[in-house]
Amino acid sequence: MATVLGWSTVFFKDSHTFQWNQRQAKDMVGQNGGLSGTTSVTVTLTDVNDNPPRFPRRSYQYNVPESLPVASVVARIKAADADIGVNAEMEYKIVDGDGLGIFKISADKDTQEGIITIQKELDFEAKTSYTLRIEAANRDADPRFLSLGPFSDTTTVKIIVEDVDEPPVFSSPLYPMEVSEATQVGNIIGTVAAHDPDSSNSPVRYSIDRNTDLERYFNIDANSGVITTAKSLDRETNAVHNITVLAMESQNPSQVGRGYVAITILDINDNAPEFAMDYETTVCENAQPGQVIQKISAVDKDEPSNGHQFYFSLTTETTNNHNFSLKDNKDNTASVLTRRNGFRRQEQSIYYLPIFIVDSGSPSLSSTNTLTIRVCDCDADGVAQTCNAEAYVLPAGLSTGALIAILACVLTLLVLILLIVTMRRRKKEPLIFDEERDIRENIVRYDDEGGGEEDTEAFDMAALRNLNVIRDTKTRRDVTPEIQFLSRPTFKSIPDNVIFREFIWERLKEADVDPGAPPYDSLQTYAFEGNGSVAESLSSLDSISSNSDQNYDYLSDWGPRFKRLADMYGNGQETLYS
Repeated sequence: MATVLGWSTVFFKDSHTFQWNQRQAKDMVGQNGGLSGTTSVTVTLTDVNDNPPRFPRRSYQYNVPESLPVASVVARIKAADADIGVNAEMEYKIVDGDGLGIFKISADKDTQEGIITIQKELDFEAKTSYTLRIEAANRDADPRFLSLGPFSDTTTVKIIVEDVDEPPVFSSPLYPMEVSEATQVGNIIGTVAAHDPDSSNSPVRYSIDRNTDLERYFNIDANSGVITTAKSLDRETNAVHNITVLAMESQNPSQVGRGYVAITILDINDNAPEFAMDYETTVCENAQPGQVIQKISAVDKDEPSNGHQFYFSLTTETTNNHNFSLKDNKDNTASVLTRRNGFRRQEQSIYYLPIFIVDSGSPSLSSTNTLTIRVCDCDADGVAQTCNAEAYVLPAGLSTGALIAILACVLTLLVLILLIVTMRRRKKEPLIFDEERDIRENIVRYDDEGGGEEDTEAFDMAALRNLNVIRDTKTRRDVTPEIQFLSRPTFKSIPDNVIFREFIWERLKEADVDPGAPPYDSLQTYAFEGNGSVAESLSSLDSISSNSDQNYDYLSDWGPRFKRLADMYGNGQETLYS
């Protein structure tokens, strides 16, 4: 027999678990020598769905703007449940109210909240509020506890719609229109309409989004919404014009609505048929009569409702030609045939055949297209080998490398010609000094000292006295002279002032044409003595260079200033050198 000697206090491990620890149990009524042991007992309580859900409030109210997008969340509500786990899972539904098709409610699996969302767009002008009666119930009810009452609860949710300034709304999301490409500028194509959905019903003004009409083919009346043509239309250029029309409130221009217009251009027969491609037709020199050398077809940019039908024929001028004929195949193609044999390149290498093409439009249009036929030497299978048309053969014979080489040679010749012309022009241009190289104020110093009067070797002083000395004319390179060679005038007995003027004029001309002349604004000094002086020349150079015997006794009569000369050249000359 075991005896419990003690036990521990009972405590809660959690809200649903109880633990009881037995401290010790002994046998032999607790006497010494008995055996003992301890153990613990844990009791776990499992939850059952015995608590119904309850809303904490009998009614809720929420305000939402009418511009709220579809599928947006309007409100979140939650019913309280004392149970946990699956016993507290909820499901919500709208059981009554005037917003059954506007709103819907669903349960959040994580938080067990009821989420109310919008199913359709709200319109304050149509309805300002909605009342919903929402029921919350346990997903899994326990039948054993149904007697405790209904396991569901209801609440009322009122949703008030707030007014928002909305942009104008078009009466249709898309306006399809049609217009003929032959319509005149200014004709009416169609009309669009938009209105302000707000209670203020502000007037609306229309305009075209020019990003969708870059060429400005259309205009719209700002007040009425009438769309007209502004330019001539061409279906072959653009068959459908998709433009966007803007409608803005007059009182609030920031509110802009957009409408879409699709304008289809109806076709008219305004394009003549033409060759489907550029044909390269050849005929062999040994071609036989009736041989088909080319099959041609035509195209037309127009698109008639019944399809194209083309008719081919030769022009009136070439109907009776003896070289070629044309056969209309009645299937929008035609065949070119030879009418004779024995074509010779030496006689004629190229033939031009005008072909007349008419379409089936109303009214019908026609065009004349010229087919170029080349005479070629063919092999036994009728394949052209060589044709006597250099313009036709040359592109195939020249490679890209050869063309590049020819262009390089041409460019080189052009560069050489430009260089030669530039060099010749430089030779003809005067050597004009620029401001940076202006040497007019430069000082050139020569450390050279003359020998004085008695030095007759360094300079030919006789040239200063003889105006008729002939000098070699030199061409000056920095000035282009108007007259390079002028005949020297013969000086006779004329006044000294004329002689000086002529002397300076001659030296000026020589300086202009002299390539070694000093720069501009230089000072030139001329030691010149005129002719015809009563005293004649007083220079000793003349006496030295001439052998004439002259009497200088008159120098003593000129006063003390000429005493030295009188002593040198007068009668006292012998005594001077004795």
